[in-house]
Amino acid sequence: MRKWVLLIIATITLSACAGQKVWAPDEVVAKAAYRQAGPARLTLFTMINNKTGAGAHTALMINGSQRVIFDPAGSFKHKSVPERNDVIFGITPEVADVYTRYHARQTYRVQIQQIDVSPEVAEMAMREVMAYGAVGKLRCSNSTSQIIARLPGFEHIKQTWFPRKLAKQFGQLPGVTSQELYEYDSDDNSKVLAAWQPAT
Repeated sequence: MRKWVLLIIATITLSACAGQKVWAPDEVVAKAAYRQAGPARLTLFTMINNKTGAGAHTALMINGSQRVIFDPAGSFKHKSVPERNDVIFGITPEVADVYTRYHARQTYRVQIQQIDVSPEVAEMAMREVMAYGAVGKLRCSNSTSQIIARLPGFEHIKQTWFPRKLAKQFGQLPGVTSQELYEYDSDDNSKVLAAWQPAT
């Protein structure tokens, strides 16, 4: 009996670690591709509980040959924004704004940390997130920290399960700028996406 219980627990655990596989068609991804003018850049998003101060989610925006967001196990979904296994494409200023406002609300704020990098590092980061695959629940910081630590100049970043620990390490890098976004909308952040009418 005990063996059956352990087997069931192991099965549930493995299921929870498996991410949802999503794969937008090539033509959709190509059409959505967008690069923000300016330097190659990494932007770390950390969603923080306003009451407890605990980190709730981590995501990484990369501006290289195009701008994407690695949103591991994220809930930001919209039919106009193509996704491939937790990498979302077509991150125009409008989409980036909606993404942060979707996460910022009465109970959460968004810490936004940016650092300029070489085009080569940005492209390496892009390749890493695209190759990583779908991420299971609760592994957002774990996967993001693992990817960042593989990049030249970021080797001191230690893999962590905790969003704020990753943000603290990232913030110690020379040249990082940081700001926090507060919004006071309802906790039902689905309304942000429901009300959004993307520019055509």
